Amino acid sequence: MSTPNHRDASTVVDVLRAAAADGADAEAYVEYEGTDLSCSEARNESRRSLTFGGLDAAADAVAAVFADRGVAKGDVVALLLPSSIDYAVCYHAALRLGAVTSGVNPRLGIQERASIFSRLGAAVTVTDASVPAEIEAAAGHIIVRSEVAAAVNDAVSEAAAGRGRRAPKLPNLGPSDPVAIVWTGGSTGTPKGALFDHDNLRAVAAGTDVLSARGDRRLSPLPFAHVGAMTRTWDEISKMIATVITPTPWNAGTTIWLMEAERVTVGQGVPTQWALVLAHPDIESADLSRLRVAGTGASRVPPELVRAMRERLGCPVVVRYTSTETSLGTGTRPDDPDDVVATTVGRPVPGVELELVDDAGSVVATGEVGTIRMRSAAGMRGYVGLGITVDTAATEVVIDADGWISTGDLGRIGDDGNLRMVGRSVEMLIRGGYNVYPAEVEAVLGSHPDVGQVAVVGAPDPVLGEVVVAFVVPAAHSKRDLAKPTLAELRSHCRASLADYKAPDRLELVTELPVTPLGKIDSRALSVLAAQRQLTEGARA
Repeated sequence: MSTPNHRDASTVVDVLRAAAADGADAEAYVEYEGTDLSCSEARNESRRSLTFGGLDAAADAVAAVFADRGVAKGDVVALLLPSSIDYAVCYHAALRLGAVTSGVNPRLGIQERASIFSRLGAAVTVTDASVPAEIEAAAGHIIVRSEVAAAVNDAVSEAAAGRGRRAPKLPNLGPSDPVAIVWTGGSTGTPKGALFDHDNLRAVAAGTDVLSARGDRRLSPLPFAHVGAMTRTWDEISKMIATVITPTPWNAGTTIWLMEAERVTVGQGVPTQWALVLAHPDIESADLSRLRVAGTGASRVPPELVRAMRERLGCPVVVRYTSTETSLGTGTRPDDPDDVVATTVGRPVPGVELELVDDAGSVVATGEVGTIRMRSAAGMRGYVGLGITVDTAATEVVIDADGWISTGDLGRIGDDGNLRMVGRSVEMLIRGGYNVYPAEVEAVLGSHPDVGQVAVVGAPDPVLGEVVVAFVVPAAHSKRDLAKPTLAELRSHCRASLADYKAPDRLELVTELPVTPLGKIDSRALSVLAAQRQLTEGARA
């Protein structure tokens, strides 16, 4: 297999055309439909794959479907879909029309999705069945996924038979045309949309480093709406990488089987997932000899987990650190010792500049704590306001005039050049690889009738990294009536509005919340208390 000639390409569309011409029969995506993969017959029947040639033909066919609904250059296509081949095809179809794709994670709560759709102005929304009433008016034309799947299947069959494809008239595209909006949480609980263009994706391909090699078969447990998937398309296509999609919900046993059966060369997952993989009995007999590297990140990696991964997987382990806004960041190296992988997030990947600054914006000395800032060609164009218009005011809060993006995280750079995370300048915790902002959880819990006051913090957890702990002062009537809120009630109340991973894992009922000398709730004191005390109720979900 030769590498497509993408060096002269100016857009992702050009790269895919080259890949389809050079390696039409190479697999681009593999997925298993359904969650029952307990027997070989079920596995064989549920396997679905798409080659680069098929992806090219299918993108044209689905672009025609979108064009029939009026989608044109500059419009927004919203994908309310799980990670899938159909999601990928829709993304590439929108790219051809010059439209901008906004993935919306189905796990988000109704309020989060409503906030996103109210600003998108989507021309069409592709969904599995129907959209909730709360967002229907803002979803544009609704296209059910089955229509996309049918168009994909027809296009692949016609291409195999040598028949012509149905393709709309396509606009001229350039490297600065926007391609994707990737949503990230905010300290206020309102999602922010980071806008990326073709040039950004080209830069990502240049900086993916050891996690990408020509002909890789890469495990993909990330939601396709995540920045780790949305900005990697140039990289995957130019290197003819096959993406093996893990079924939803994620399962350790299925992941082990996929790595073996699909000859995965690059394993990926957050530390929580790798810990569950290594604890699964099937790992003992699995042949994972094709793995060349295992990637992880998003939360702290215990040293014992790094050692266990290296020994059992038989390959180097690397850690990656980035943010949605920067897309690229730092990483450890395959030959780094276990303690470096466990205690640092490495050095900048190719093309990325890194600096740590104090509150005045001055660069701090080696070993001193500062706010992490990064600059590269992969960094977002800005946060969107309405549609694909950049919200200048919101963007200038994180991107300065010289292009430096502040991550809001705190760290220090050691004498060895590796970045060590210290904390977060914004209140955020990471539960099983997912960002949780206390402010948004507090807002929802505070609306429960039996909650008087509430503060949310994170507590260390050996599997999930951190869990969500809610300190609650019951409402006055709850104290009188002895109808104090329970963990189950608060979890249910929270899940009605937010993603399920944001619901509290533990509940601590208290008579008052500690405050600082300035009268603010003392979150640091509560974090210490959450880590030390045996909480009164609940356990990990």
